[in-house]
Amino acid sequence: MENNASSGRKKDLLFIGLGVLFAAVFFASFLLGRYSVSPFTALKILGSELLRCLSFGAFSPDGGWTGAEYSVVINIRLPRIVIAALVGAALSTAGASYQGIFRNPMVSPDLLGASTGAGFGAALAILLSFGYFGITVSAFLFGLLAVMLAYLVSKMSRLNSTLSMVLAGVMIGSLFSSLTSFIKYVADTEEQLPAITYWLMGSLSSSKKQDMLFALVPIVVGLVPLMLLRWRLNLLTISEAEARSLGINTKRLRLVVIICATLVTSASVAVSGMIGWVGLVIPHFSRMIFGYDYKRVIPASILLGGTFLMIVDNIARLISTAEIPLGILTSFVGAPVFIYLILEGGAAREH
Repeated sequence: MENNASSGRKKDLLFIGLGVLFAAVFFASFLLGRYSVSPFTALKILGSELLRCLSFGAFSPDGGWTGAEYSVVINIRLPRIVIAALVGAALSTAGASYQGIFRNPMVSPDLLGASTGAGFGAALAILLSFGYFGITVSAFLFGLLAVMLAYLVSKMSRLNSTLSMVLAGVMIGSLFSSLTSFIKYVADTEEQLPAITYWLMGSLSSSKKQDMLFALVPIVVGLVPLMLLRWRLNLLTISEAEARSLGINTKRLRLVVIICATLVTSASVAVSGMIGWVGLVIPHFSRMIFGYDYKRVIPASILLGGTFLMIVDNIARLISTAEIPLGILTSFVGAPVFIYLILEGGAAREH
């Protein structure tokens, strides 16, 4: 009992540490960039903006900062930092949820085709010259459509429901990847093709306030049920017969989790492009720290994922004058880390 209590207190302290780290990286991100803003000035601007929002514009104190400082903090850095935190949290949580319901640690958020569907939607919108907001909406809707098609195909299959859904997701993902390749083939090589290629590599360099608001609603709507249902995800790791004996409708639970994970994944890809590895690697870190209890893995994935992507985005905008796409950086970080996890896991099993 004492060991369990001590372990619980240790994990509580680790959660507090993750929360502090998340908050520290979030605030420090406002201070990083080619235009220097002092910590005190950034804090005053953020406090003023928060007070203005909470009072619906009734209070808007002027602390003596310049217009350039306000614009940099609120109009440029705030949307980008918030979106990085949201997307990182969403992708890592979706990855952890998919890994739970499919009982496979190699599963990522694009398993059912959400990312490839969103990529096709964005490429199609760029080809048709829809404009910035049209690209975002098209990516979001096609991401949802891809998973819906995968689910419908799996329902019509006579195979095991989990296996059929995975196979349908692979098939739909391959289909949308082929369609995206076709669009790249027929796109204008001067403007459209470079725009499609850059979008598919993932970036937050064009983040705006409307993107932040667009992503906020579906991501929060998707994350809240996953947080509330996180303890039930533990029951999906046992056999369906055992879960049903405990009064859990596994099919309904799996469907709800898939809908929520798809919602947050599609919203994330719509505003950031295709960013790999976050949804695959971060859940493994969460399990390394907190074990396999999804009551802790899900909130840990939210904090770790948000912190990780904010750090990667800071590197992307500081490492060189020409900003490196996030998809490239997350691959550089994710691939070696995942190889290390595989080797460590193998060593642990041998002992």
